[in-house]
Amino acid sequence: MRLLLAEDSERLRQTLATAFRRSGYALDETANGNDALWMAKEGTYDAIILDIMLPGLDGLAVLSDLRKSEIATPVLLLTARDSVPDRVLGLQAGADDYLPKPFALEELLARVQALCRRNYGKRSSTLVTGDLVIDTTARTACRGEVPLDLTAREYALLEYLALRAGEVVTRTEIEAHIYDELVSPLSNVVDSAICALRGKLAVSPDSLPLIHTRRGQGYLLGTP
Repeated sequence: MRLLLAEDSERLRQTLATAFRRSGYALDETANGNDALWMAKEGTYDAIILDIMLPGLDGLAVLSDLRKSEIATPVLLLTARDSVPDRVLGLQAGADDYLPKPFALEELLARVQALCRRNYGKRSSTLVTGDLVIDTTARTACRGEVPLDLTAREYALLEYLALRAGEVVTRTEIEAHIYDELVSPLSNVVDSAICALRGKLAVSPDSLPLIHTRRGQGYLLGTP
């Protein structure tokens, strides 16, 4: 999942950026409202974490502009303002969630995770494809009764494919949603990651393939 984080406090931004990346998210970050608006319009994000008190454009102005531009990316507002009128104002501007400061990091991660799921029409924290079960809260996966030993990046790739189970997902989409860095068009990083993931999904000699290649299109997660 790819996130945009707009927070002007460098200390807090660095703390959150580290937590998101350790959890397997690809992340773009900025401290300025004008930059946040430009990035949100130009990039592809699964969720945006937006501080209200930003230099340049404030968070509410950024949010209002995005909604007027018909950009429906889920937005979670961060703010030191915790009054009911302030929360109502943020929600009326088009926010999907609202978290007052100070907050517990675990709660922010859980709220962002829920926004990402809802962005793909998933309400449950459990994703099931055949005998593959993914717990998005614990960020774990097992096939049958066998837990999968996945890196954070491998988990993020598997979760993204599971959120779009039954759909063909292109290499470009995987690069945009999973990787922080721009991947060279000649790079085989996605193919290598898919190959490694297939190996870990083969928990026994009888395991049926779950990731299918659509030549010239991309990959699809589903039962045969």
